[in-house]
Amino acid sequence: MPLIVLLTGGFFIAALLYASVGFGGGSTYLALLALSGLDYRVLPMVALACNIVVVAGASIRFARAGLTPWKDALILTALAAPAAFVGGLIAIDREAFLVMLGVSLVLTGATLLIPVRENAVSAPSDVAQAETRRAKLAKILPFAAVPLGFVAGLVGIGGGIFLAPLLHLTRWNNARAIAATASFFILVNSMFGLAGQLFKHGAGMFGAAMVEALPLLIAVVIGGQIGSLLAIRVLPVKWIRWLTAALVTVVGTRLLLGV
Repeated sequence: MPLIVLLTGGFFIAALLYASVGFGGGSTYLALLALSGLDYRVLPMVALACNIVVVAGASIRFARAGLTPWKDALILTALAAPAAFVGGLIAIDREAFLVMLGVSLVLTGATLLIPVRENAVSAPSDVAQAETRRAKLAKILPFAAVPLGFVAGLVGIGGGIFLAPLLHLTRWNNARAIAATASFFILVNSMFGLAGQLFKHGAGMFGAAMVEALPLLIAVVIGGQIGSLLAIRVLPVKWIRWLTAALVTVVGTRLLLGV
């Protein structure tokens, strides 16, 4: 079976699964492309372009469903996006690229397996404590957005794969609001990261990569739309977390074993 057919199928499945949890799938796209033996310099550009295609639709659907906490999401994204651009400008060799991505994914999968109680507060005192905790986190989390954005731009992913576990771990909001925030975070970071990659490698390399990646872009458009619908209407919150944890752990481990 031709390589492009296998990649197209893999990208479709990845887009469907990642969009269902508010992610773009850039990490899995990078893994599939890296395992295919393509020039690693074009991998971030293709993955970021696919990210944008997937999370643009997902972000719109989350927003229309009233799930996006815009104030906090805009603060996190505004701080991370310039750092993603700077990260995209920095050159990194293939081995370091794969190790950094693999380790990040394995750690992400581990944090997502930490139990998070949903709708656990009921008494007025519990509600007040939850609101106080969220107010404190709202002041602290923006400081984490800058390094997360930088790493995202450096390895060529949107950064939501790093942000979402942190938000879950600190119980920043409910799972669907976190998925919506991660989706918007990825969209903007991917745009800025891609801009950095373009400055680094030039429009010629990007154009050639996009021509070859056209079937992959079509696949993620279709898969991303299906996945974002599943996130809002079908998949239970617990499944969203477990699905994400399993996916990123498998991909991260595969990357590390292949280095």
